[in-house]
Amino acid sequence: MKTPLLTILLLAAFPAATLAQQTAPVGLELYSFRDQFKADVPGTMAKVRQMGFREVEVAGTYGMTPEAFRKELDKNGLKAISTAASFDDLENNVPKVINEAKVLGAKYVICAWIPHTADLFTQGDADRAIDVFNTAGKLLADEKLMLCYHTHGYEFQKIPDMQATYFDYMVPQLDPKAVNLEMDVYWVKAPGEDPVAILKKFPKRFLLAHLKDRKPGTPNTMTGHDDVESNIVLGAGDVGIAAFMAAAKKAGVKHFFIEDESSRSMDQMPKSIAFLRGLK
Repeated sequence: MKTPLLTILLLAAFPAATLAQQTAPVGLELYSFRDQFKADVPGTMAKVRQMGFREVEVAGTYGMTPEAFRKELDKNGLKAISTAASFDDLENNVPKVINEAKVLGAKYVICAWIPHTADLFTQGDADRAIDVFNTAGKLLADEKLMLCYHTHGYEFQKIPDMQATYFDYMVPQLDPKAVNLEMDVYWVKAPGEDPVAILKKFPKRFLLAHLKDRKPGTPNTMTGHDDVESNIVLGAGDVGIAAFMAAAKKAGVKHFFIEDESSRSMDQMPKSIAFLRGLK
């Protein structure tokens, strides 16, 4: 029997080991390998592919133009689902944000930090963010892009003289047609919140999620800063990744990305993938 032409072409394009490899069950936040990318973008991109990832979230292009970075993604069969944008660009240069997202092929634009003084998040900071996010989000939505705010811990500080948090205050004022959310489960757990409870509190608002686990015994913090070495293999920490995954799939989360900020991220990543693959 003759081998079909399509099969021959596929075998030529991808080694047998690649074809036999299992695809990772979720995507990767590329910031996990930031140190490796700084040294070698093509080589690190190839490793991302070899680990089984097919979807990624972009957090910078490491000195390359967005066009050149997109070529590296395409070369390795990686799809950019989302890309990061600074608060400053969302406030002052939305055309730049739109162009970079479109060049990279991303549908979602993520903002992970709202400027604030020292470690204190205030009413003024929240109001400024609501205005910037809604304004930029509408411009992005006109271009078929969705803005998502990435939780970072400090927004769970309590509003003075109230039981509500600034997160409670902000979310209802963000237009769901233009602005939604990405839950970083670590940065929900860090201030003492429960990721599953927050999912249920704001149904259908979390479209994306960062999967990151925390070393048991790590002190809580509401500053948005922590020791990156507290990031450990998924399932080995105190965040409750298995429970979150079960709830998130029912809550409308569309894409998940492993993020490991530790110096051991390259070694820990295969174990985290294996943990997620074993979930039912």
